[in-house]
Amino acid sequence: MKKELSRIIEKLGRDSGKDLSLFDMSFLEKTVENRMAALALGGSSAYLRYIAENPGEITAFVQSLEVTFSEFFRDPLAVALLAQLVLPRLLEDKSIRGEIRVWSAGCAAGQETYSLAMQLDDLAARWGAPCSWRIFGTDASDDELARAREGVYDVSAVQNVPLKFIRHYFQVKGDRCSVVHHLRDRLTFSRYDLLDRNSTSPPESIYGNFDLVLCSNLLFYYRPGVQRFILAKLRRVIVPGGYLVTGEAERAIVEKMGGFQMVAVPAGVFRKTDTG
Repeated sequence: MKKELSRIIEKLGRDSGKDLSLFDMSFLEKTVENRMAALALGGSSAYLRYIAENPGEITAFVQSLEVTFSEFFRDPLAVALLAQLVLPRLLEDKSIRGEIRVWSAGCAAGQETYSLAMQLDDLAARWGAPCSWRIFGTDASDDELARAREGVYDVSAVQNVPLKFIRHYFQVKGDRCSVVHHLRDRLTFSRYDLLDRNSTSPPESIYGNFDLVLCSNLLFYYRPGVQRFILAKLRRVIVPGGYLVTGEAERAIVEKMGGFQMVAVPAGVFRKTDTG
């Protein structure tokens, strides 16, 4: 079966012109299996015939590689660490020195980006000292970015959002929840390819220098060399002593890379070190 899947992946890469060698092989195999299941095809031979007879399947497969699943307040432990430790430290520092700058890389439809914005805005309002902040959300999917800019979600999507945040940061009409303008206007969403070797950060951010970068549940879709490239890029644009947040399942990837120190086990929250 593995050999048959490899043949299919090789053909899909050749026919699409997309460099599939960037992706983790188990992720590619699972994606092929999901496509076969969605099409109710009995096996690899049937899928190869389907590809030959339906060129649109090449596009469908490539689009399925763009994993865009996200949730509000997705990782409770990371959320707690941000609220109790990371954001207060940044506010204490930036109340004196100026603006807090955040990059949400791989932001999908904006759920995790807005989650952080709510936390930061709420804490800054209660801080007692003036402090401005900006969040730059980026993704490779134009469709997801359009959803993020609109900031409208089903009621079921906000079930993890604290009630006080729903009251303050959403307008609820029927089964739709819209992020209020005063929060949405503080965020900038733009298209950016993390694998771009000609830039270190989204152009909209101008110069990088981020105090905090969110890059959750993205690294494990790529092969080790690509993971190292992404982490090295992120580390370059994080200020000394700044923070990186990844998914819990990606902790080992970051630890192996070096240059970051885990803030608290087992959360995927790290602080940039002077070495690495």
